[in-house]
Amino acid sequence: MINIQSLDFRYPGSDFHLSINNFTIAAGEKVAVIGPSGSGKTTLLNLIAGIIAPRAGSIHVGEAQVDQLNDSQRRSFRITNIGFVFQDFELLEYLSVLDNILHPYRISKALKLDQSVRQRAVQLAKQMSISDKLKRSVGKLSQGERQRVAICRAMLTNPDLILADEATGNLDPNNKAHILELLFKSVEDNQATLLAVTHDHELLPNFDRVIDFQTFYGDRAS
Repeated sequence: MINIQSLDFRYPGSDFHLSINNFTIAAGEKVAVIGPSGSGKTTLLNLIAGIIAPRAGSIHVGEAQVDQLNDSQRRSFRITNIGFVFQDFELLEYLSVLDNILHPYRISKALKLDQSVRQRAVQLAKQMSISDKLKRSVGKLSQGERQRVAICRAMLTNPDLILADEATGNLDPNNKAHILELLFKSVEDNQATLLAVTHDHELLPNFDRVIDFQTFYGDRAS
């Protein structure tokens, strides 16, 4: 599902440097990435999603070579194939909870918003215990509730790949277990792949594999 070769990335005007010789995740795997802040974990997710582009190297996600797509193509590919749970949620304050969940269908012609999609959005909200807040502005939600809205949005399209950046970071222990169970169920139901960045080591036994980013890439990421 994910294959990265000879990748080199730098932020302009920054000392940060990420170099990865080889990074591979098989289809259907549930993989956790751990490591200290600043080691490049979030940058890795952004590169895979095509939010940013490398200076060199190749990034394959499924059949697509993401690094060879232009900005518009990467955006379309991300919306239609990847569910991304951002660390800072990336919710639109002026929209309701329901409209935030449905947002991928509002911004891509490749996705068709119909009644079945709306029903799935409501069902996801119910599973996340926020169905009573669908008409509420996200600006009036708690951090944990906002986190659950972001997860619903990421899961709505039944993506082949789910990228989660601290998806359970703002949740209490009971909700952490519940959210992780839902993420894993989405992966299994859709034969999808899950790549999750986490600092919560209690969750690691639930994953197929754990990658310590500092151990594998620490001499090349700063």
